[in-house]
This record gives sequence, structure tokens and C-alpha cells, in this order.
Amino acid sequence: MTTEMIAACWTSAGDVRPDRSPASSPIPIEDRIAAVAVAGFAGMGIVADDLAHIRADIGFDRLRKMLDRAGLKYVEIELLERWWIPQGHDGHTYATRNLLFEAADALGPTHIKIGSENAPPRELEQYAESLLELTRDAVSHGTRIAIEPMPFSIISTVPAGADLARSTGHPGCGLVVDAWHVFRAGTSLAELRESLTADIVFGVELDDADRNVVGDLFTDTMDNRRLCGEGSFDLTGLVEVLREIGYEGTWGVEILSTEFRKAPLDRALPLAISTARNILDGNRSAV
Repeated sequence: MTTEMIAACWTSAGDVRPDRSPASSPIPIEDRIAAVAVAGFAGMGIVADDLAHIRADIGFDRLRKMLDRAGLKYVEIELLERWWIPQGHDGHTYATRNLLFEAADALGPTHIKIGSENAPPRELEQYAESLLELTRDAVSHGTRIAIEPMPFSIISTVPAGADLARSTGHPGCGLVVDAWHVFRAGTSLAELRESLTADIVFGVELDDADRNVVGDLFTDTMDNRRLCGEGSFDLTGLVEVLREIGYEGTWGVEILSTEFRKAPLDRALPLAISTARNILDGNRSAV
């Protein structure tokens, strides 16, 4: 069986950082779609700021047709944060929430990726009811909710995110497992194996990094990721654990670095997919 791979949104976004406002790609969406398809990916991610621009420019129905013509089977959309704050209260994110649901109606994404907030970890039980409501809303729009735990955020580890997702009791809530966030959070492969089951993993993102963090965690994740196999992460072990628990979904590649985002897509995307596939194929031959 061919392993299907996804170009996560920042892998094809070009010279833009996620913390820029707006975090819109300088590369036209039609060029990104074409480059993603030519590189051999089966799908791609698109961030909310790009979706807002696309909605105002060509509309979501045309975007869906462009993805179909390129042969891209999968689309992932992101990122919703502070989703627990009620509409009308300070800091609420309902504009992004509604945008992502509107996009979901047209695009049929595999999931909507959510984060939490860049802040120290908290007790997560208080967020379960809001997360269940969000999940039910997502399902009504034909998609699912995937939490991405990040070590500099409230939902800081994959085990914590898995517990929160399960607390909803809803099969439409799960996780995105990002290698960078696994290893930089200090989560061991044993802890990963104990906390995950196949039904709760909606997506995986592969990337690598140097052994030592450069600057703080947020700066490191934005500017210093490496191509798979060019850093210190035990990606082979991570893939093995995910396959052991029965994960059979797509595999994403998410590379963010100062160097990578300045590279032209016709060079950057083939490198991203080939280095990740080396990890996946090498692991498959070993098990």
C-alpha cells in the first residue's frame, strides 16, 4: 500500500511565519496546489488567514475544484485557538471558528486543527464541555476536531491532549501528533504508546530538529526545524509506535525554518516529501 502524505500548511506557504498578522502566504494558492501535487503529496493544509483571502478572492467552491483538478484527495484546515471563550467575551475567536466551518462546508476537510493558547499548562477538565460543543458543531459541518498539543501551550503534551479528547466522549474529537511537539515536550515513546490508540489519532506531522533548543521553544519551532532525518529526533521510533497502535492514516510533513521558507517550492517540497518518505519506508521495511 502506498503511504499517502500531506504537505502541512506551512510546508507550502513560502516566506511567512505563523506568528505574522496576517499569516498569509505570499504564494498564490493555485501555485501552491500545483507544486504540492507535482511533488507527490496527496493533500495539503491551509491556514485560516489564507482561507480568508481565498474566500474574498476566488471563493471556496473554486478552491475545491482546483484541489480536485490537481488530484489532491485531502485537505486540512487550521488553526483555532481560545475556542472555549464564549462569543462576545474578550478574546473570543468566533470569527475564525465561523470561517473554518464555512470552509469545511465546501472543502470537506479531514479535520479542523485546533490549538489552545500560549500559556503555562492548566488543569484541562474545565475545557471538556466547550470542546464537546465545538466537536458537535464540526461534525454538523461534515468534519472533525483535531487537537494539536504544543509544549509552550495550555495543552502541552500528547498524553494530556489525548485525555482531553477522550473526556468529550465523542469520536469526532482526536489529535494531531506532531513530532516536534512530542520530543520538545519531553514525551517518551513509552508514554506515547501508553496514551494513544488508533481511533484518537487523526493526523501525524513529521519534522526534525537539532538536539538543543535555540532560543525559547516558540522561536525554535518557528525557525529551526530540520528536514526529517537531519536532526536528533527518533522519528523511526515514533513511526513504529504509531504503526504499532494501528494508525493507518495519512502522514503529514511540517517544516518551518528560516532557510526552508525562503526556498522555492519546486525545490523545498520534493525535499520535504522525500526525506519524510525515507523515514516511513525505512521503518516499514524494519517491522
